[in-house]
Amino acid sequence: MGLLREFKEFAIKGNMMDMAIGIIIGASFNKVIDVLVKHVLMPPLSLLTDGVNFHTKKLILRDAITDVSGAITTSEVAIGYGELIEVFVDFLIIGFTVFLVVKGMNRLRSKAQDSKDKTVVTPKDIQLLSDLKELMEEQNRMLKSNLKS
Repeated sequence: MGLLREFKEFAIKGNMMDMAIGIIIGASFNKVIDVLVKHVLMPPLSLLTDGVNFHTKKLILRDAITDVSGAITTSEVAIGYGELIEVFVDFLIIGFTVFLVVKGMNRLRSKAQDSKDKTVVTPKDIQLLSDLKELMEEQNRMLKSNLKS
């Protein structure tokens, strides 16, 4: 019964919905990046490399063997390093994009947590902590001035 209760709390708190939304957006983002790499970035790169199509690049370890009628009896064994290059470019683009998104979110978060910045609404908990800090600093100044007198 404890597992069911934990799952209910997990689903109700919004964690499950946040994960589902993140997975859906991530899958869509992956499709966009895939098309961007295969159809936008790789063709000019192929043109720069004198028409080399990276997707078809492979290191053949064993050629396919055909019989007299032309049917393949033993299939080719090859390492597809061209696809690895494409996937690596995908990874770099996704990684850089995620870095930029996280950097932007951190900038917005730090702006929201600055209680002295009046252009952004500061969350109540941050504002209360800031007020508490200011009161403690004021008390310390008063105590120091009383001790000196």
